[in-house]
Amino acid sequence: MNSIKAYIQENRQRFLDELIELIKIPSISADSTYKNDVIKTAEAVKASLEKAGCDSVEICKTEGYPIVYAEKTIDPNLPTVLVYGHYDVQPPDPLDLWHSPPFEPVVKKTEKHPDGAIFARGASDDKGQMFMHVKAMEFMTSTNQLPCNVKFMIEGEEEVGSKNLGTFVQENRERLQNDVILISDTGMISNNTPSITTGIRGLSYVEVEITGPNRDLHSGLYGGAVANPINILNKMIASLHDENNHITIPGFYDKVEELSQEERAEMAKAPFSLEAYQNALDIESIHGEKGYTTNERNSIRPTLDVNGIWGGYIGEGAKTVIPSKAYAKISMRLVPNQDWAEITELFKNHFESIAPKGVKVKVKPHHGGNGYVTPLNSIGYQAASKAYTETFGQIPIPQRSGGSIPIVALFEEELNSKTILMGFGLDSDAIHSPNEHFGVWNYLKGIETIPYFYKYFTELSK
Repeated sequence: MNSIKAYIQENRQRFLDELIELIKIPSISADSTYKNDVIKTAEAVKASLEKAGCDSVEICKTEGYPIVYAEKTIDPNLPTVLVYGHYDVQPPDPLDLWHSPPFEPVVKKTEKHPDGAIFARGASDDKGQMFMHVKAMEFMTSTNQLPCNVKFMIEGEEEVGSKNLGTFVQENRERLQNDVILISDTGMISNNTPSITTGIRGLSYVEVEITGPNRDLHSGLYGGAVANPINILNKMIASLHDENNHITIPGFYDKVEELSQEERAEMAKAPFSLEAYQNALDIESIHGEKGYTTNERNSIRPTLDVNGIWGGYIGEGAKTVIPSKAYAKISMRLVPNQDWAEITELFKNHFESIAPKGVKVKVKPHHGGNGYVTPLNSIGYQAASKAYTETFGQIPIPQRSGGSIPIVALFEEELNSKTILMGFGLDSDAIHSPNEHFGVWNYLKGIETIPYFYKYFTELSK
């Protein structure tokens, strides 16, 4: 790739400025208050893809937020890469924990980012990583170095479960045909140790509601005489793990993939400091399923976590009530072979069965998806490995991730395509949390590395 470094250096400030302008738009798909901002972001993405040299760009309507679709075909006989990303972001709450307003990006130097990092919601997940592909495309088209065909599919509902993406893919199978799918919505071990995500977990997300009396009751007059939904909910949730932090739902582990000792040994070669891990999170000890390491617990093992719990009076001061209802949001991260719909049903049946008399239980499934593993012997993985080796000067480590991108399994099912996950973020980027950020070095390194993937994938496909 002739002049890639020079091109990035020449356009460095513009690349940053354009990303910052995109990040400023609060495209929060979970909150309908921001509907116009989400649509505005789709229009901005469309404009950026046109500027990057795509021949055909359009905003495709769905039942929810639109999908931005673009193409650049240079020769039908050459391979086609389909780039997927998303332009919607997580809500920024809790706002009081942000050091700067979440949609007013600032660039600050940190210990891990001496060249600076962009602090804002969506900086890393996924606007920054998605925009790397747009700028890489711009470089390849403007310098006449695009080696194959490219398609882009950038959606606006990833943070709410990609509700309408499946329908879009099913209705556009022929249009979306490709030789490999490329996604940057993951991370790497460190800036000095590149890695490629080869596995992601699935997800089942549910909301539970416990109802006791038909109204809030005076805790003095009724306390001890009727079931308190909050007390009951806490006991039910606590029973979902045993003393070894093993999930107690019958059938939950029936299809869990057990990795061999050899595979686990390979995973253990990735550099990891338990002390640094604990210090970064300000915790005194780790916690998790007995018999597995920290990196195994957060990647190759399934989990069940409470993401939110509420009920009763939570305002200032005191109000002595036994609440009528209590609620919780629960997510289960799943490993390959676990079907998210089946796990959701297992959870529902079990949770309803452990409820004591005196309360009613309602389980509301939200969304989910299945896990995925990328074969290391695929052309796509080999091309990605060569690309990282070219720009980082060392072979990347294959690594499984604890996160979920439910649509990856969908892509393989509907489009019969393998997905390559080329992430450039770090675990410390605080995605989904206050003070999310994305290193300037990482952003530019992604732009530098991505064109090499196209080059090597095209060469290896011959």
